[in-house]
Amino acid sequence: MEIKTILVPGCAHCATPGSKKKVLQLISELAAEQAPELTPQEIFEALLAREKMGSTGIGNGIAIPHGKLTNIDKPIAVLVKCEEPIQYDAIDNQPVDLLFALFVPNDDAQLHLKTLSQMAATLTDKRICKQLRRSHTDAELYEVVCEQ
Repeated sequence: MEIKTILVPGCAHCATPGSKKKVLQLISELAAEQAPELTPQEIFEALLAREKMGSTGIGNGIAIPHGKLTNIDKPIAVLVKCEEPIQYDAIDNQPVDLLFALFVPNDDAQLHLKTLSQMAATLTDKRICKQLRRSHTDAELYEVVCEQ
């Protein structure tokens, strides 16, 4: 499954959240708009539970927060570019400015792993990350992903 097939325009966002907690709250709010059966708080709690298992900061300023959710029947993706990098406890101890969140149905582990793998491959492409970091609007962010 290609990332551009699960990321909708309203879920690509340039932001100035300031902290890990605030960016995860923003991600939760954006995801909840795509899953009206869930509250932002339920999504936020799923993200926090995953972060307690270990940081989803994969290095080079990138994080892939993710979780499995009940009451959704298709994957939901959220892309956030922070105007200023935030402390995120990434594996390389560097701040994070690109976050690509993924939520999948609770009963579809294979889809979860496959999509996470594709996201990681996309975000380790330095050319794509450079384009994402140059984006200044939500529309530009979304366009970069759709061009891949």
